[in-house]
Amino acid sequence: MITCKLSTLLGARRIKVSDVCRATGVARATIDRYYNDRIKSYDREVLYKLCRFLKVKPGDLIELVDQGDLFDTQDTPSSSRQETP
Repeated sequence: MITCKLSTLLGARRIKVSDVCRATGVARATIDRYYNDRIKSYDREVLYKLCRFLKVKPGDLIELVDQGDLFDTQDTPSSSRQETP
């Protein structure tokens, strides 16, 4: 799964979403979708504008997350379940 780290980047830099909209010319609704990581498909022009404004590379803005890691249960001890005789 690919995730967008716009909220993390803006939070670390203390930049408001409205400032991003004004500086990039991208609609607030679009920035909100990126910010809340609810993007179904990434627009190359929007990515370009965001990367240029934030002075980051695309790999700093979006990240590939292995879904298998999200639901990994190997760290959960099986001995925590007690069986009744």
